[in-house]
Parts: sequence; structure tokens; C-alpha cells
Amino acid sequence: MPLKTSWVASANDAHHPFPLNNLPYGVFSVEGDEPRCGVAIGDMIFDVTAAEAEGLIQLADEPLFDLPFWNPLMEQGPAVWAALRDRLTDLLAEGSEARSDIEHLLIAQSDAEMHMPVAVSEYTDFYAGRHHAQNVGTMFRGPDNALPPNWLHIPIGYNGRASSVVVSGTDIRRPWGQLKSPEHDRPAFLPSRRFDIELEMGALVGTPSDGPITVQEADNNIFGYVLLNDWSARDIQAWEYQPLGPFQAKATATSISPWIVTKAALDPFRCDTPAREFELLDHLKDCGPMLYDIDLSVTMAPDGKPATTIARTNYKEMYYSSAQQLAHHSTSGCPMNTGDLLGSGTISGPTKPERGSLLELSWGGKEPLTLDTGESRTFIEDGDTLTLTGEAKGEGYTIGFGDCVGTVLPALQDPYGR
Repeated sequence: MPLKTSWVASANDAHHPFPLNNLPYGVFSVEGDEPRCGVAIGDMIFDVTAAEAEGLIQLADEPLFDLPFWNPLMEQGPAVWAALRDRLTDLLAEGSEARSDIEHLLIAQSDAEMHMPVAVSEYTDFYAGRHHAQNVGTMFRGPDNALPPNWLHIPIGYNGRASSVVVSGTDIRRPWGQLKSPEHDRPAFLPSRRFDIELEMGALVGTPSDGPITVQEADNNIFGYVLLNDWSARDIQAWEYQPLGPFQAKATATSISPWIVTKAALDPFRCDTPAREFELLDHLKDCGPMLYDIDLSVTMAPDGKPATTIARTNYKEMYYSSAQQLAHHSTSGCPMNTGDLLGSGTISGPTKPERGSLLELSWGGKEPLTLDTGESRTFIEDGDTLTLTGEAKGEGYTIGFGDCVGTVLPALQDPYGR
């Protein structure tokens, strides 16, 4: 599919992340106004809330965009999602007769502040990247026992904290926690010394379900995707995770990119999951290309200094797709709600520069990274800014998500304020 041209000139740049082919959904505000729904087009934001109020967009009997999140549209289902995309394309395409009626509804992105695009209902994070699981398992159990026996049969996950999901640009405070003290046999309550990131994609559930759903139904129910950084305190995690898995180590924050890229925008980039050692059970079998060819990268910038790219990989490296994760999540009868967020798990490739976490890049702290500034890192230091980016390259156009950025602040001097 080639570039679709728009009368918004900046959207026609082959390298711009927000062409007419994309039309991602976010929530923005300008000084003095309340947050509202908008669509990115080139360097601008089209005010969808105002367009609906002026009668330029009418998709349902009741307003869908009068709240500062996209959940009301998400729960409408695929037919309404497609209708909105068609209407936006008609309004913003080159030669549109509506141009004079809607030019006043464009706001420069440089003048806007971005907010959470979705009210997250619940958050589940998976451990579904083969190379990441192999690397981490090798570090702690050796290469012969790196993967647990179930890993090649089901997408492993855990329930996280929806309350700590934040939008890109939100500062992240280094957490306190109970650690196994290197100086003593008993634990100590200290700020995390091994704070880390995880490069992930997040899938957002649109259509709710109640009971088991197939992989194809799960794929139909996914509304769109965001970049996701699962901030992780590795030292807290190492002490707490046995026998029930991650808890406080993963509860500090989860950052997502500001724009939801719809499944329709990503359809041209679908690709197959990797070859499998074992055939999956029927309820998890692939039913077509379920992954996406999306280039991903991570940069690290020490406080006030230039950034260094520390990792490059691709979403197609995942072993399980988001549709398979969602289908597996539903097998017990677990209802899935509009606004549920599914983290893919860390996305790593087969070589060292493709590793999506500092735990892997520094091999547990034993192999420090050297940044372009000359400084070295094993894990994140205070003041470091981590930025995740993602883009899919089409014929003369780019599909982007907006950066997923977080700066780590020092731990509180006294976490209880007394």
C-alpha cells in the first residue's frame, strides 16, 4: 500500500511518523483547556472531540468523544472503528471538500501536552520473547535449563498494576524495596540498585469478552498497539519472585507511548510468528500472520547529555502474538474488558545489540555498556532518560507511535515522609 496523501503537508513526508496511512489516537490539551481526544496527522492534531460536537463526525446516537480517553469508541467494535477511520480519511485526504470546514480544528503538536490515551482497566504483562527468556534463563539456570518446561507451550504472564501505567514523559521515581543485602545474610530495605527497562509492545483490548475466545476472535478484539516500557527493579525482583513471580519489582511504573496505533494501520506489516519446536495446542495455534514487522530501538541519555542508542530489535522476534496472549488469558473464563492492556514481554533479538533490557545488555551487570559520552552503565542511574521508539516502513511512508520516554528521579530520602 503506497502513501495516502493529505492536505496537511507535513503528513506527506516519507519519514514522518504520522501520515494519513496512520491516524493514531491520543488525548491532548493546550494551555487553558481540558484534555480531549485527537488524531495525529503530520505535525498537527485534529481535534476529534470538537469535530463531533460540530457534527462533522457522527458515529453513534450518543457522543463517543466527550470524555478524555478513547474507551467509549473502543467498546463499539470493529465496524465503528472502521467507520471512524474512513471518515477521518475523507476529511484529511488531499482534495477533501471539507478542508475549509475543519482547518480551525488543527492544533500544532508542539503546542499540545499529551495525556493517557486510554483508561486502563487491567494490566497483564507477558514473558513471551524467546531470546529474552533464553538469555535470562541462561544467566540464572544455565543454557540447558534456560526455558521452563511450559514456556514453549503457553505464553507465560502475570497480573500487573493498572494504577501505575503512565503516559510517555512522566518522570519515574527510583523505588525502595526489600533487597537481599550483599553485606548481610538477611534482607535490607533500600532504594533499588539495579533499576532496569523492558522494551515491549502493548496491545489494547477494544471489544470485551466473557469466556474463552479463539485466537482469531482475540485478534478481532484488539483495538490497537502502543510502545511499552515495563520498568523493573531487578534486585527487588530477585529476592521476591520465588515462588509466585514478580510483584513489587514491577509495580513502580509502566510507561506507554502517547498515541494508539490502530490494528488497521498496522495490517500491511503483518508477519508470521517464528518456527516452533512443538506444535501448539489447538486453542493457541496460529491462524494467519499475527505479528508485525516493526523496528524498535532504545536510547539512553545521561542527565543533560546526548543520547546513545543501546538496542535495536523488531517486534517480529516475539514467540507468541498478542492475539495468542489474549486467547490464552481467556481460557479460564476470565472476562476481558475494554481498556485491558497486554504487555508483550521484553522484545530481544538473537544478537547482543538486539537485547531489550539492561539486564541482558550488561549480562546481569557483569559486562558494562559504554555510552557515546564515555560513561559506562550496567543499570539505570539517577537522571538517565530512556526513550523507546518504533516504526514500520511502508511504500513511501512511515508508521510511528510517538516516543515512549521516561527520566529516572532519585529515590525519596524517606519513602514514608516521616
